[in-house]
Amino acid sequence: MDPGSVADDAAPTTASSVPRPRQLTPTVTGVDPVAAEARETARQLLEGTLPIRWSHVRSVGATAELVASALDKSDRMLLVAAAWLHDIGYAPALVDTGFHPLDGARWLRRAGWAPRVVGLVANHSYALVEAAERGLAGELAAEFPAEQSAVAEALAYCDLTTGPDGRRVDLVDRLAEIRSRYGRDSVVGRFVDRAEGDMVETVRRVEARLGLRGPSAG
Repeated sequence: MDPGSVADDAAPTTASSVPRPRQLTPTVTGVDPVAAEARETARQLLEGTLPIRWSHVRSVGATAELVASALDKSDRMLLVAAAWLHDIGYAPALVDTGFHPLDGARWLRRAGWAPRVVGLVANHSYALVEAAERGLAGELAAEFPAEQSAVAEALAYCDLTTGPDGRRVDLVDRLAEIRSRYGRDSVVGRFVDRAEGDMVETVRRVEARLGLRGPSAG
């Protein structure tokens, strides 16, 4: 997502850059028809109407293509497809509840996407926590149970280390930018306060797997 509704289509981030994962081979989107379809679907829905959002999604998708090679082979396509599709619920044509993870997932389900891809989009980046702030937790949990997996964590990492304009950022800086823009008393601000601990643990855990932190990272 950007976490919850945290990025609009106007505000860039000023946070510090994040290094690319080392010793990972990108997944070539064009070789995998599912990943290619996911990218094209997101492009059609977002590029013309929400160009800054599309910049965010492009960066999340590109990061996922790098990170995917650290997952089990059977899970790589799932991550890349979910990364390209995670924010399609912002597309004006898809807005229903106004909560983009739920709106995007419902559209994907109707379009016949694989249930795991749909579930990852519905629950990306601790969406259930924000759903509770919006009174939608029951609907989200009933329709799209969240999976606890390395794929879900990798998707959160890709999203939470990408700013609203597509620049790579550190999570701490990202959350500071969100709070500054939305205010701590907003729905998004309360969501970030509630989910911050889990977000930090998830991102740092993925960074350790990728060799970005800890003794081997310097």
